[in-house]
Amino acid sequence: MTRVKVCGVRSFDNALMVAEAGADLIGLNLYPESPRFIDADTAGDLARRLRARLGDHCPVLVGVFVNESADRVRELVASVGLDFAQLSGDESPETLTELGGIAFKGIRPKSAEAAHKDADSYLSAIAADARMPSLLLDAFNPELYGGTGETAALDVALALRDVAPRLMLAGGLNPENVGARLRAIRPWGVDVASGVEAGTPGFKDEEKVRAFITEVRKAK
Repeated sequence: MTRVKVCGVRSFDNALMVAEAGADLIGLNLYPESPRFIDADTAGDLARRLRARLGDHCPVLVGVFVNESADRVRELVASVGLDFAQLSGDESPETLTELGGIAFKGIRPKSAEAAHKDADSYLSAIAADARMPSLLLDAFNPELYGGTGETAALDVALALRDVAPRLMLAGGLNPENVGARLRAIRPWGVDVASGVEAGTPGFKDEEKVRAFITEVRKAK
């Protein structure tokens, strides 16, 4: 089954809706420059309430970080009550290794050749835990750390799919295009943010979320 991560949720009610719609992972963006930023106290309250409400049925909770130290990531994962960390900046393979299996890397390679170089650098540090991706692929952008609404190039995605055991595809996905992207690439999982929003960044539209997950589940 293809995993679905809904990223950039900012409130408990919205997170609960996303969980009940069938998301497997929920992303909480702890990068202050993001329009979907959630501070650590609010994220911690959201995580505690969601776990109390859903118990074992709570989606995997992922914190999104950009260029934080390994110590700071580890501290926030523990204090917020996250399952894993997504490193979406310019973090080194050494930082990923230092985090000892609680983090995965988001990459934005410009070409298939660059994708293979990234895979060589980061896949040696991937965690064995099958609940999280080995790599997350987002669209290339020279200035922004994801959340652009742009689509990752097909040749780059295919290059990574052949070497990454649990590839999560991000970048420009929405209910209208996710089925075709899944059939073309067949990743382990997909990540959506702006594609299921109808207004303010970070607040997900229930109709769009449910439509997105329906399209993922029926893709062959």
